[in-house]
Amino acid sequence: MRKLNIAIVGLGNIGSYLFNYLKINKKILTEKNNCLPIVKYVSAKNKKRKRNIKIKKKQWLKNYLDATKIKDVDLIIELIGGAEGPAKKLVFNALKNKKHVVTANKALIAKYGDQLSKIAEKNKVNLEFEASVCGGVPIIRSLKEGLIANKISKIYGIFNGTSNYILSSMDKENKNFKDVLSNAKKLGYAEANPSADLNGDDVASKLKILTSLCFNSFLNDKIYVEGIKEIDKSDIDNANKLGYKIKLLGFAELLNNKIYQRVHPTLIKKDSYVASIDGVLNAVIIDGKPVGQSIIQGEGAGPAATTSALVSDISSILRGNVKFPFSLSSKERKKLSFADIEDRTFSAYLRIEVIDKPGVLSNITNIFSKNKVSIKRLVQDPNKNKKISSIIIVTHNSKNRSLSKVVKEVSKKNFVKTKPKLIRIDEY
Repeated sequence: MRKLNIAIVGLGNIGSYLFNYLKINKKILTEKNNCLPIVKYVSAKNKKRKRNIKIKKKQWLKNYLDATKIKDVDLIIELIGGAEGPAKKLVFNALKNKKHVVTANKALIAKYGDQLSKIAEKNKVNLEFEASVCGGVPIIRSLKEGLIANKISKIYGIFNGTSNYILSSMDKENKNFKDVLSNAKKLGYAEANPSADLNGDDVASKLKILTSLCFNSFLNDKIYVEGIKEIDKSDIDNANKLGYKIKLLGFAELLNNKIYQRVHPTLIKKDSYVASIDGVLNAVIIDGKPVGQSIIQGEGAGPAATTSALVSDISSILRGNVKFPFSLSSKERKKLSFADIEDRTFSAYLRIEVIDKPGVLSNITNIFSKNKVSIKRLVQDPNKNKKISSIIIVTHNSKNRSLSKVVKEVSKKNFVKTKPKLIRIDEY
């Protein structure tokens, strides 16, 4: 029987869960993959931390980098996290020393994936990262294998469970952003510092990886990123009245031989599939030929979902399959043209809080007209007691550049109380 010696580096919730899973399921994994997985070594920042697993003294490594040098290590599983520091050192050294690597580290792959894949190819070892995008949703293997026959034109969806939980809870529980975020932290859905989830950076890292796999391109940093911090209860309520839901979505699409990558809150029709995805679930939608539209949804985070993805990658290596990390070799991947979203057209929702006095509305509509932004729908909601009015405008398709100019010009008017809110609309 062939065997594969494994070192797990990083023993937080996910590392501990994986260690336990591999121990309990060793027999079935051996039978399915015709190779025996042995967790030979482990390493963690805090050796004394209480864990619900039994680790033998001889399994502990004195230094985490020893895993990259020891001869009887075949596969290193990196669960440290972060694009720099120990995680970067470990993965670069492991691949240089001809060790297979499995990682859940989206930040590392999004930043250094191109360099790492070249080293893996050169040394004929695997670099697998299914767990880096959308946890238990098997999107990376689907793109690499299941959908290999397809020419993909677009990939989009909900790639972050924390932001999705916050937006859907604000909608369903009639609560404000601050209260829902506090609850998300208590439930363990949000980190103590949730900024990467809320500002869109987490989705951006995942989207860059998916874009590269969909379009056989190198990773590209030209991406528009906007988070959900500015979304308030009024926007959620207005969206409902207009027949929409607000979701934080990531999009990568091929239009006129250019790729557009964008992450932002989006108004989508209430009856659309994506609008129905609530809580911490993730959903990925792929448009391709000849398959048409494919949808995969599931748990986006947590030890169980992440372990599901990690074991999928480990099993691929147990079977002895050496593959290119990004499906194609680095020589065959393309340097495609990535475009700024300024020239992309969108329909948009704008909310403008103004002092309620004569002439304000005509002043605003003149600014729209001057910038060639056509108004599709306008709702005025006056508050007579406070002498203010909320103006809601839905536009026809307009260039992003023009929409930005409208927001900038309207903001300067002395009758405007706060910066106008702009949320793009996607009619999918």
